[in-house]
Amino acid sequence: MRKAIQFMIISALAFTLLNVGVKYLGKFNVYQIVCFRALGSLFFTYPFLIKHNISIVGNKVKLLLLRSACGLIAMTLFFSSLKLLPAGTAVSIRYVAPIFAAIFALFILKERIKPLQWLFFISAFVGVLMLKGFDLSMIGLGFLMAIISAVFTGLVFVVIRQIGNKDHPIVVVNYFMTMSFVVSGILCINYWITPQGWEWLVLLSLGVTGYYGQVYMTKAMQQSETRLVAPLKYIEVIFTMLVGVIWFQEGYTFMSVSGILLILVSLVMNVYVVNQKKNLK
Repeated sequence: MRKAIQFMIISALAFTLLNVGVKYLGKFNVYQIVCFRALGSLFFTYPFLIKHNISIVGNKVKLLLLRSACGLIAMTLFFSSLKLLPAGTAVSIRYVAPIFAAIFALFILKERIKPLQWLFFISAFVGVLMLKGFDLSMIGLGFLMAIISAVFTGLVFVVIRQIGNKDHPIVVVNYFMTMSFVVSGILCINYWITPQGWEWLVLLSLGVTGYYGQVYMTKAMQQSETRLVAPLKYIEVIFTMLVGVIWFQEGYTFMSVSGILLILVSLVMNVYVVNQKKNLK
């Protein structure tokens, strides 16, 4: 469990850098951004699989394809929402995903969730809303894209859990990135904008940060149960807000800070409850 938590924190840091990069590249079409994000990761995944003589096809092919399709939809919608909403807002809305993941895991994986854990999930979600001061004006296309992205991200958590240790984490990521590169590569042809100067570096860096974020998220999900690991994705909200202060000079209210504290407390208490349950067995 300790490894799963460590892996998810590393993943959250990497995805935060990815979010900042996507926000910076606002003039590019989302398909082009997805294409570069996938291409950069493929420079890592294919050489790794070949070097270690790991089958590229994998074992759970249907689940790998399902995970890739859900991930592609979630990523495309989230990147689109970043264009329409402030980065902190988009990330905050998206990370109701652990709640969807817990619900899907309950019915699909038959993972039991204690009533107290539901309370912590809800309080964490309230904390996310507090980060933006319950701003109802954000409801619109960007909001819908972010919330649907959260639904598909929740499905990703559950599918990865079903794959388990049957496939290497790099195989899981490679499937996702290959599908994303092919589909987005075709779709971005009519919207192509040639990058200039630093834009090349930022576009290519998306693949690096996205790769490490994806790998460590996959490792975390394979190490422990969905109900424990999925809520840790909320940490990315905090990282993104902090980057907003330092990089974009964003300001936050007392309610925003209170929301961050509520999220942290909810996460810590959820881990405590799961640990207590395991110790009783």
